Amino acid sequence: MHITRTRALILAVFTVWPFFYMLLFMAFVFGSFFWAGMGPHPGPGPNSGMPVMFMALFAMHFATMLEIFALLVIYIIHLFKTAAMPQDRKALWAVVLFLGNMFAMPVYWYLYIWKPLQQDTAAPASPVSA
Repeated sequence: MHITRTRALILAVFTVWPFFYMLLFMAFVFGSFFWAGMGPHPGPGPNSGMPVMFMALFAMHFATMLEIFALLVIYIIHLFKTAAMPQDRKALWAVVLFLGNMFAMPVYWYLYIWKPLQQDTAAPASPVSA
């Protein structure tokens, strides 16, 4: 399975998004406690519906969960098709990716996607015979 540098970098962006989203989500939740006392109070009137920020957060949360599932599929497929990893470690990595996905995926990406690409570009070209 051959992955280009561009595809690897795009995969890296999608891989680190869940971690950054978790930080943004926690900042939003803790910040909402602070902002709750500053805004209009709930009650009848135009502000009594579901807040737009909550709806946007819900959409981002749902999209991020779908992305994590898609990334899990991509990494598991790569795991079992790659020759860069010894066969006896594949089952362990499958469990690690499944259980620790958002923390394990960046490590897997670096070790088994990015480093082999770096080694491929650093390898000297074979001499052409005449």
